Amino acid sequence: MSMVAALLVAGLMVVGALFSLVAAIGLNRLPDLYTRMHAASKAGTVGSGLLLLAVGLHAADIATFGRALAGIIFFILTAPVSAHLLARAAHKVGYKLSSASVRDDMIR
Repeated sequence: MSMVAALLVAGLMVVGALFSLVAAIGLNRLPDLYTRMHAASKAGTVGSGLLLLAVGLHAADIATFGRALAGIIFFILTAPVSAHLLARAAHKVGYKLSSASVRDDMIR
């Protein structure tokens, strides 16, 4: 593995780990279920995707890289949909927004 490739993989791992850290901090610090799910689905997806990309590049094998890309695509397709459905279900059963929220777009 060349020095440029090693630095690219290291950079992807650091940035992916930072996004995952931001997602974890968001889960602990944000005020309500809706904002926590936003942090987990957005930052968690980007962090996991970057880490998978780093693994695929580091392996230097087309089969492993293909699996990593398949995992990234799976995350991108499933995380936003599942977060949306969970938030919608929570809203339907009456879970309230935090007092810091400005408005509720789901009220009809």
